[in-house]
Amino acid sequence: MIVRTTEEITGTDREVADPKGNWVSKRIVLGGDGVGFSFHETTIAAGSINEFHYANHVEAVWLVEGKGTLLDRETGKIYPLRAGSMYLLDGHERHTVTVDEQMRMLCVFNPPVVGTEVHDENGVYPLVTVPAGEGKHRAD
Repeated sequence: MIVRTTEEITGTDREVADPKGNWVSKRIVLGGDGVGFSFHETTIAAGSINEFHYANHVEAVWLVEGKGTLLDRETGKIYPLRAGSMYLLDGHERHTVTVDEQMRMLCVFNPPVVGTEVHDENGVYPLVTVPAGEGKHRAD
């Protein structure tokens, strides 16, 4: 069993900040935990516009606080986002999140991230893997 709190992640290498200052991701479950997905709490700043493209991952996002819009750059369709909204990037869609009120979201990635990833110039996370059995972070 793994038990963690966001308080104990704050200020550690599991808390990753956008170099531009637009978002902070607390990586609660990572690839080294060996469960086949990663789970993050991400906060995105009000007034920011964020371009993402998870070419190597499927991501599910559940917005628990805030509001803004999601632009599917593949189709041009815009979706309103508010607390209770979920979106699934099952086709590796290039997308833009525009934040009207600070957003806090819970995100699941498959394959899991290892924790060091930051978006490149195209908004993509590199595909990084942890060998099986390495990096287990258990609260025993």
